[in-house]
Amino acid sequence: MTKLYSLFGGTTTDTEVKAVELNQVIQMEGYSYDRYVVYKITHDEKYGYHYHLINLRTLDMQQSEIIKPLSQKFGIGMYYDENNIEFKTYEEVAELLAKAQEKKINRIEKEREDEKQREAIRVIGRKWLEENLPEDAQAIIIACLKQDESDSQTDYYASRTTRTVILGFSKHKKDIFSEMRKHASNFEETAHLAKYNEDYEHREKYSMGHGYYLGESYYSGWIIKKAPIYNRENTIKEFSYVAGCSDGIYLKKIKDTHSYKRTCIGEHYTLFEIVDYSEKSIALFGDTKPIKDLLKAMGGRFNPRLIYKADKRAGWIFQTSKREELETILKLKAE
Repeated sequence: MTKLYSLFGGTTTDTEVKAVELNQVIQMEGYSYDRYVVYKITHDEKYGYHYHLINLRTLDMQQSEIIKPLSQKFGIGMYYDENNIEFKTYEEVAELLAKAQEKKINRIEKEREDEKQREAIRVIGRKWLEENLPEDAQAIIIACLKQDESDSQTDYYASRTTRTVILGFSKHKKDIFSEMRKHASNFEETAHLAKYNEDYEHREKYSMGHGYYLGESYYSGWIIKKAPIYNRENTIKEFSYVAGCSDGIYLKKIKDTHSYKRTCIGEHYTLFEIVDYSEKSIALFGDTKPIKDLLKAMGGRFNPRLIYKADKRAGWIFQTSKREELETILKLKAE
Protein backbone atom coordinates (compact mmCIF):
# COMPACT_ATOMS: atom_id res chain seq x y z
CA MET A 1 0.00 0.00 0.00
CA THR A 2 1.44 3.33 -1.07
CA LYS A 3 0.79 6.24 1.21
CA LEU A 4 1.67 9.92 0.92
CA TYR A 5 1.27 12.57 3.56
CA SER A 6 -0.23 15.92 2.63
CA LEU A 7 1.51 19.12 3.69
CA PHE A 8 1.27 20.77 7.11
CA GLY A 9 0.31 17.63 8.97
CA GLY A 10 -2.86 16.79 7.03
CA THR A 11 -4.48 13.38 6.80
CA THR A 12 -2.73 10.45 5.14
CA THR A 13 -3.59 9.74 1.52
CA ASP A 14 -3.42 6.23 0.07
CA THR A 15 -2.30 6.78 -3.53
CA GLU A 16 -3.18 3.17 -4.44
CA VAL A 17 -6.81 4.19 -4.21
CA LYS A 18 -7.99 6.12 -7.26
CA ALA A 19 -9.43 9.41 -6.05
CA VAL A 20 -11.14 10.74 -9.20
CA GLU A 21 -12.05 9.62 -12.72
CA LEU A 22 -11.17 10.73 -16.22
CA ASN A 23 -12.82 13.98 -17.34
CA GLN A 24 -13.71 14.87 -13.75
CA VAL A 25 -13.53 18.54 -12.76
CA ILE A 26 -11.56 19.46 -9.65
CA GLN A 27 -10.34 22.71 -8.21
CA MET A 28 -7.40 24.19 -6.33
CA GLU A 29 -8.13 25.54 -2.89
CA GLY A 30 -6.12 28.03 -0.86
CA TYR A 31 -4.19 29.63 -3.72
CA SER A 32 -5.61 30.36 -7.16
CA TYR A 33 -8.98 28.61 -6.82
CA ASP A 34 -8.70 27.64 -10.50
CA ARG A 35 -10.66 24.71 -11.86
CA TYR A 36 -9.05 21.75 -13.65
CA VAL A 37 -10.15 18.71 -15.62
CA VAL A 38 -8.47 15.29 -15.42
CA TYR A 39 -7.47 14.33 -18.97
CA LYS A 40 -5.26 11.33 -18.15
CA ILE A 41 -4.61 9.01 -15.19
CA THR A 42 -1.44 6.94 -14.92
CA HIS A 43 -0.25 4.44 -12.32
CA ASP A 44 3.22 3.83 -10.92
CA GLU A 45 4.09 0.81 -8.75
CA LYS A 46 6.08 2.98 -6.39
CA TYR A 47 3.91 6.09 -6.13
CA GLY A 48 0.47 4.89 -7.10
CA TYR A 49 -2.00 6.93 -9.16
CA HIS A 50 -0.93 10.08 -10.91
CA TYR A 51 -3.39 12.64 -12.29
CA HIS A 52 -2.72 14.76 -15.39
CA LEU A 53 -4.66 18.01 -15.38
CA ILE A 54 -5.62 20.92 -17.65
CA ASN A 55 -6.29 24.33 -16.14
CA LEU A 56 -9.70 25.39 -17.50
CA ARG A 57 -8.75 29.08 -17.33
CA THR A 58 -5.16 29.15 -18.57
CA LEU A 59 -4.98 25.81 -20.46
CA ASP A 60 -1.72 25.06 -18.63
CA MET A 61 -0.96 21.38 -18.10
CA GLN A 62 0.23 20.03 -14.77
CA GLN A 63 0.19 16.92 -12.59
CA SER A 64 -0.86 15.98 -9.08
CA GLU A 65 -0.43 12.89 -6.92
CA ILE A 66 -2.99 13.86 -4.31
CA ILE A 67 -6.61 14.90 -4.91
CA LYS A 68 -8.86 14.89 -1.87
CA PRO A 69 -12.55 15.48 -1.19
CA LEU A 70 -13.52 18.95 0.04
CA SER A 71 -14.71 17.41 3.32
CA GLN A 72 -11.02 16.69 4.07
CA LYS A 73 -9.77 20.14 3.05
CA PHE A 74 -6.55 21.06 4.85
CA GLY A 75 -4.47 23.88 3.36
CA ILE A 76 -3.49 24.46 -0.27
CA GLY A 77 -4.20 21.54 -2.57
CA MET A 78 -6.37 19.88 -5.20
CA TYR A 79 -9.90 18.94 -4.15
CA TYR A 80 -13.16 17.69 -5.59
CA ASP A 81 -16.68 18.30 -4.29
CA GLU A 82 -17.95 14.84 -3.40
CA ASN A 83 -21.48 16.25 -3.06
CA ASN A 84 -21.50 17.83 -6.49
CA ILE A 85 -19.27 15.75 -8.79
CA GLU A 86 -18.83 17.35 -12.20
CA PHE A 87 -17.54 15.90 -15.48
CA LYS A 88 -16.65 17.25 -18.91
CA THR A 89 -17.59 15.28 -22.00
CA TYR A 90 -14.90 13.38 -23.92
CA GLU A 91 -15.33 15.82 -26.80
CA GLU A 92 -14.84 18.82 -24.51
CA VAL A 93 -11.73 17.31 -22.93
CA ALA A 94 -10.29 16.37 -26.33
CA GLU A 95 -10.75 19.96 -27.52
CA LEU A 96 -9.19 21.34 -24.33
CA LEU A 97 -6.26 18.94 -24.65
CA ALA A 98 -5.61 19.98 -28.26
CA LYS A 99 -5.58 23.64 -27.27
CA ALA A 100 -3.39 22.97 -24.24
CA GLN A 101 -0.86 21.01 -26.32
CA GLU A 102 -0.78 23.75 -28.97
CA LYS A 103 -0.16 26.33 -26.26
CA LYS A 104 2.63 24.18 -24.80
CA ILE A 105 4.32 23.79 -28.21
CA ASN A 106 4.08 27.54 -28.87
CA ARG A 107 5.50 28.27 -25.42
CA ILE A 108 8.45 25.91 -25.96
CA GLU A 109 9.20 27.45 -29.36
CA LYS A 110 9.03 30.94 -27.91
CA GLU A 111 11.32 29.93 -25.03
CA ARG A 112 13.84 28.56 -27.55
CA GLU A 113 13.71 31.76 -29.60
CA ASP A 114 14.02 33.89 -26.48
CA GLU A 115 17.01 31.83 -25.36
CA LYS A 116 18.70 32.38 -28.74
CA GLN A 117 18.23 36.12 -28.32
CA ARG A 118 19.50 36.00 -24.74
CA GLU A 119 22.58 34.05 -25.84
CA ALA A 120 23.29 36.61 -28.57
CA ILE A 121 23.12 39.33 -25.91
CA ARG A 122 25.36 37.28 -23.59
CA VAL A 123 27.97 36.96 -26.35
CA ILE A 124 28.10 40.76 -26.66
CA GLY A 125 28.24 41.14 -22.89
CA ARG A 126 31.01 38.59 -22.45
CA LYS A 127 33.12 40.37 -25.04
CA TRP A 128 32.53 43.74 -23.38
CA LEU A 129 33.43 42.45 -19.92
CA GLU A 130 36.53 40.64 -21.17
CA GLU A 131 37.78 43.92 -22.63
CA ASN A 132 36.53 46.36 -20.00
CA LEU A 133 36.43 44.60 -16.63
CA PRO A 134 39.58 45.95 -14.92
CA GLU A 135 42.17 43.29 -14.09
CA ASP A 136 42.39 44.60 -10.53
CA ALA A 137 38.62 44.70 -9.99
CA GLN A 138 37.52 42.81 -6.86
CA ALA A 139 33.80 43.54 -7.15
CA ILE A 140 31.12 44.88 -9.46
CA ILE A 141 28.78 47.55 -8.10
CA ILE A 142 25.29 46.81 -9.36
CA ALA A 143 21.77 48.20 -9.01
CA CYS A 144 18.80 45.83 -8.87
CA LEU A 145 15.13 46.69 -9.34
CA LYS A 146 13.09 44.62 -6.90
CA GLN A 147 9.45 43.66 -7.31
CA ASP A 148 7.56 42.81 -4.14
CA GLU A 149 5.92 39.37 -4.20
CA SER A 150 5.13 39.15 -0.50
CA ASP A 151 1.83 38.06 0.99
CA SER A 152 1.26 39.72 4.35
CA GLN A 153 -1.79 37.56 5.07
CA THR A 154 0.35 34.43 5.14
CA ASP A 155 3.53 36.11 6.49
CA TYR A 156 5.27 35.26 3.23
CA TYR A 157 8.00 37.70 2.26
CA ALA A 158 9.73 37.52 -1.11
CA SER A 159 10.84 39.67 -4.01
CA ARG A 160 11.97 39.22 -7.58
CA THR A 161 14.72 41.10 -9.41
CA THR A 162 13.24 42.45 -12.63
CA ARG A 163 16.27 44.40 -13.85
CA THR A 164 19.98 44.70 -13.08
CA VAL A 165 22.45 47.36 -14.25
CA ILE A 166 26.19 47.75 -13.77
CA LEU A 167 27.21 51.02 -12.10
CA GLY A 168 30.94 50.53 -11.68
CA PHE A 169 33.84 48.44 -10.45
CA SER A 170 35.66 48.30 -7.12
CA LYS A 171 39.22 47.35 -6.20
CA HIS A 172 38.09 45.71 -2.96
CA LYS A 173 35.30 43.51 -1.61
CA LYS A 174 34.46 45.66 1.42
CA ASP A 175 30.87 46.84 1.70
CA ILE A 176 31.21 50.61 2.00
CA PHE A 177 28.01 52.63 1.65
CA SER A 178 29.83 55.82 0.68
CA GLU A 179 31.21 53.95 -2.32
CA MET A 180 27.74 52.76 -3.27
CA ARG A 181 26.37 56.29 -2.98
CA LYS A 182 29.17 57.57 -5.19
CA HIS A 183 28.08 55.27 -8.02
CA ALA A 184 24.35 55.83 -7.49
CA SER A 185 24.50 59.09 -9.44
CA ASN A 186 25.65 57.24 -12.58
CA PHE A 187 22.08 56.09 -13.19
CA GLU A 188 19.08 58.41 -13.17
CA GLU A 189 16.80 55.88 -11.46
CA THR A 190 19.22 55.38 -8.54
CA ALA A 191 20.39 59.00 -8.28
CA HIS A 192 18.16 59.54 -5.22
CA LEU A 193 20.34 57.03 -3.32
CA ALA A 194 23.45 59.22 -3.81
CA LYS A 195 22.34 61.48 -0.94
CA TYR A 196 23.23 60.24 2.53
CA ASN A 197 20.31 58.68 4.37
CA GLU A 198 21.02 56.39 7.29
CA ASP A 199 17.72 54.58 6.76
CA TYR A 200 18.91 53.44 3.32
CA GLU A 201 21.94 51.62 4.76
CA HIS A 202 21.01 48.00 5.43
CA ARG A 203 23.41 45.61 7.16
CA GLU A 204 21.97 42.10 7.07
CA LYS A 205 25.00 39.81 7.11
CA TYR A 206 23.35 37.16 9.25
CA SER A 207 21.55 33.92 8.59
CA MET A 208 18.61 34.51 6.20
CA GLY A 209 19.71 38.15 5.79
CA HIS A 210 20.22 39.94 2.48
CA GLY A 211 23.74 41.24 3.08
CA TYR A 212 24.72 44.91 2.75
CA TYR A 213 22.62 46.96 0.37
CA LEU A 214 21.66 50.58 -0.17
CA GLY A 215 17.98 51.34 -0.74
CA GLU A 216 14.60 51.98 0.80
CA SER A 217 13.56 48.32 0.88
CA TYR A 218 14.95 44.98 -0.27
CA TYR A 219 11.51 43.97 -1.51
CA SER A 220 10.54 46.96 -3.66
CA GLY A 221 12.33 49.58 -5.75
CA TRP A 222 16.00 50.00 -6.59
CA ILE A 223 18.81 48.79 -4.34
CA ILE A 224 22.59 49.04 -4.82
CA LYS A 225 25.01 46.36 -3.69
CA LYS A 226 28.40 44.86 -4.47
CA ALA A 227 28.94 41.55 -6.24
CA PRO A 228 32.37 40.25 -5.17
CA ILE A 229 34.61 38.74 -7.86
CA TYR A 230 36.07 35.44 -6.66
CA ASN A 231 36.56 33.99 -10.12
CA ARG A 232 36.85 36.37 -13.07
CA GLU A 233 35.50 33.93 -15.65
CA ASN A 234 32.50 33.04 -13.50
CA THR A 235 31.73 36.72 -12.92
CA ILE A 236 31.93 37.46 -16.65
CA LYS A 237 29.54 34.58 -17.28
CA GLU A 238 27.16 35.72 -14.53
CA PHE A 239 26.92 39.33 -15.73
CA SER A 240 27.28 38.75 -19.49
CA TYR A 241 23.56 39.26 -20.13
CA VAL A 242 23.44 42.48 -18.11
CA ALA A 243 26.53 43.85 -19.87
CA GLY A 244 25.14 42.91 -23.27
CA CYS A 245 21.82 44.72 -22.83
CA SER A 246 21.64 48.17 -24.40
CA ASP A 247 20.46 49.60 -21.06
CA GLY A 248 22.62 47.46 -18.77
CA ILE A 249 25.71 49.62 -18.19
CA TYR A 250 25.83 53.03 -16.52
CA LEU A 251 29.44 53.84 -15.75
CA LYS A 252 30.80 57.24 -14.86
CA LYS A 253 30.95 59.46 -17.92
CA ILE A 254 34.25 59.27 -19.75
CA LYS A 255 36.38 62.36 -19.58
CA ASP A 256 37.38 63.81 -22.99
CA THR A 257 41.08 64.62 -23.08
CA HIS A 258 42.12 65.31 -26.69
CA SER A 259 40.60 65.94 -30.11
CA TYR A 260 42.23 65.89 -33.51
CA LYS A 261 41.06 66.72 -37.02
CA ARG A 262 42.47 65.16 -40.16
CA THR A 263 41.74 65.24 -43.89
CA CYS A 264 40.35 61.96 -45.24
CA ILE A 265 39.00 62.53 -48.77
CA GLY A 266 38.61 65.86 -50.49
CA GLU A 267 37.05 68.35 -48.11
CA HIS A 268 35.71 65.75 -45.69
CA TYR A 269 37.09 66.09 -42.18
CA THR A 270 36.96 63.62 -39.33
CA LEU A 271 37.13 64.47 -35.63
CA PHE A 272 39.20 62.01 -33.61
CA GLU A 273 38.82 61.82 -29.86
CA ILE A 274 41.16 60.16 -27.40
CA VAL A 275 39.62 59.61 -23.99
CA ASP A 276 40.69 58.05 -20.69
CA TYR A 277 38.75 54.81 -20.69
CA SER A 278 40.08 53.16 -17.55
CA GLU A 279 43.10 53.41 -15.30
CA LYS A 280 45.11 51.28 -17.72
CA SER A 281 43.52 52.02 -21.11
CA ILE A 282 42.52 54.81 -23.49
CA ALA A 283 39.94 54.78 -26.28
CA LEU A 284 40.00 56.32 -29.75
CA PHE A 285 36.76 57.36 -31.47
CA GLY A 286 36.16 58.68 -34.96
CA ASP A 287 36.26 57.55 -38.58
CA THR A 288 39.15 55.12 -38.15
CA LYS A 289 38.44 52.84 -41.10
CA PRO A 290 41.15 54.40 -43.36
CA ILE A 291 43.82 53.76 -40.70
CA LYS A 292 42.46 50.57 -39.13
CA ASP A 293 45.46 48.48 -40.22
CA LEU A 294 47.82 50.98 -38.62
CA LEU A 295 45.81 51.04 -35.40
CA LYS A 296 45.77 47.25 -35.28
CA ALA A 297 49.54 47.16 -35.85
CA MET A 298 49.92 49.48 -32.85
CA GLY A 299 48.19 46.92 -30.65
CA GLY A 300 44.73 48.46 -30.73
CA ARG A 301 41.60 46.35 -30.27
CA PHE A 302 38.44 47.36 -32.09
CA ASN A 303 35.17 47.17 -30.13
CA PRO A 304 31.80 48.18 -31.65
CA ARG A 305 30.16 48.57 -28.22
CA LEU A 306 32.41 50.73 -26.05
CA ILE A 307 30.71 52.86 -23.40
CA TYR A 308 31.12 56.56 -24.24
CA LYS A 309 29.20 59.29 -22.41
CA ALA A 310 26.71 56.67 -21.18
CA ASP A 311 26.18 55.46 -24.77
CA LYS A 312 27.61 52.56 -26.75
CA ARG A 313 29.92 53.56 -29.61
CA ALA A 314 32.46 51.87 -31.84
CA GLY A 315 36.10 52.61 -31.06
CA TRP A 316 39.59 51.30 -30.42
CA ILE A 317 41.13 50.37 -27.08
CA PHE A 318 44.84 50.92 -26.39
CA GLN A 319 47.09 50.64 -23.37
CA THR A 320 47.65 53.98 -21.67
CA SER A 321 51.33 53.78 -22.60
CA LYS A 322 50.33 54.10 -26.28
CA ARG A 323 48.87 57.59 -25.87
CA GLU A 324 51.95 59.53 -26.97
CA GLU A 325 52.50 57.29 -30.01
CA LEU A 326 48.85 57.56 -30.97
CA GLU A 327 48.85 61.35 -30.61
CA THR A 328 51.95 61.53 -32.82
CA ILE A 329 50.34 59.42 -35.54
CA LEU A 330 47.19 61.53 -35.54
CA LYS A 331 49.12 64.81 -35.53
CA LEU A 332 51.12 63.68 -38.54
CA LYS A 333 47.85 63.04 -40.33
CA ALA A 334 46.11 66.15 -39.02
CA GLU A 335 45.28 69.00 -41.35
